[in-house]
Amino acid sequence: MVTATTRAGRMKAPAPQDDGSARQARKAGLVMALTMVLWMGVQVVGGEMGWPAKYTLLADLAALAGFIWALAVTYQIWRKRRG
Repeated sequence: MVTATTRAGRMKAPAPQDDGSARQARKAGLVMALTMVLWMGVQVVGGEMGWPAKYTLLADLAALAGFIWALAVTYQIWRKRRG
């Protein structure tokens, strides 16, 4: 760990090490938000246009996959920061 001193002789706190978890957290949050917005949009549009249930089921499964992926990434971030 490298620390630096200022001109007054006080030590500055070491810079946090970036292990990529902040970038992964932003990506997981973006995926969760976009998945929810797109899923709701498909539900509204499908209801208005009278789409068959198989298309809305497909949208449900795609949203579920997005949320499971985001949950897995969030769990990995939690484990990395914990250990």
